[in-house]
Amino acid sequence: MEGEESFSQIAPPTFDGDNYDLWAVKMESYLEALDLWEAVEEDYEIPPLPNNPTMAQIKFHKEKKTKKEKARSCLFTGVSSIIFTRIMTLKTPKAI
Repeated sequence: MEGEESFSQIAPPTFDGDNYDLWAVKMESYLEALDLWEAVEEDYEIPPLPNNPTMAQIKFHKEKKTKKEKARSCLFTGVSSIIFTRIMTLKTPKAI
């Protein structure tokens, strides 16, 4: 676990508008290392919790939602402010 914590403190690669292909490979690797790539690649929907959900359903729902938000945050952090203004309204990691 210590390795994961120190890795998550490493800044994601920054895309400034040049060399998208290189940045995309680096960002995919970064998100894979954080176990977040699935949220980008699969672009899954998070269904609402049923009435009277079990603890397992609550945990699964929270995990899926958190992964999407973490991936979105990493992608926003990994672009220059000029690129960010172009993508800031996108709601899913896949759309970003």
